[in-house]
Amino acid sequence: MSKTTSSNTQIIAIANQKGGVGKTTTSLNLAAALARHKRVLLVDLDPQGNASTGLGIDYSQREKGSYNALLGEDDFTSLPRPSNITQLDVIPANADLAGAEIEMIDQERREYRLHDALQAVEGPYDVILIDCPPSLGLLTLNALVAAQSVLVPLQCEFFALEGISQLLRTIERVRMAFNADLHLEGIVLTMYDKRNKLSNLVAEDARNFFGNQVYDTIIPRNIRISEAQSFGKSVLDYDKRSKGATAYLSLAEELLKRLKGKKANG
Repeated sequence: MSKTTSSNTQIIAIANQKGGVGKTTTSLNLAAALARHKRVLLVDLDPQGNASTGLGIDYSQREKGSYNALLGEDDFTSLPRPSNITQLDVIPANADLAGAEIEMIDQERREYRLHDALQAVEGPYDVILIDCPPSLGLLTLNALVAAQSVLVPLQCEFFALEGISQLLRTIERVRMAFNADLHLEGIVLTMYDKRNKLSNLVAEDARNFFGNQVYDTIIPRNIRISEAQSFGKSVLDYDKRSKGATAYLSLAEELLKRLKGKKANG
């Protein structure tokens, strides 16, 4: 069977060290939308485990997951769990993941633990998404070393742009020290409210500063998105006609189009 090391597999970290920006929401709903076109693996690297919950992975199915992958305690090929969505598997997070950073401090190749583990995953998967914790610690570092690119959710709220600069500096340091291929996949505007003047100002500032690195698709504030997660579903499965579902389908299509364009350009 094919390995994730295939050049056709896209590994994307979804990261922002600031909490409450729609990172996990974007991870699980983008994964669900991509699964309509591709075979997808979502690696839940956030100790809160919300992506696992939001895709219907019961706690009884989380005895083994991303913690075991990082600590090398199990055969990584046995860790993916089928979600409630066709073509979407999840490597879940459990409570043990909260202590993983401390346990990895003395580990050999501690920054490469996830990178090395992903080499063993058979699927094949077309896209691997990594939901990072809201910090720039060793867990996120492992995601950035394993990934080819980083997708950054940016909430349309005050001070949103200030946090991005720290993340971009971290990406550059990782690129220089550990992963020369790492690059910014793009920035996705989230929690957008067209009635709110601040949302419009943040969106305008982001596009002025980052140009076409900001995706055309904007994720709106939508109560259906929040409701869906409480039922262990993606918004696409909860209410496929909602503005939230439409936005994430559009985001998936735009991401695939951009990836195809980059591949065509070498």
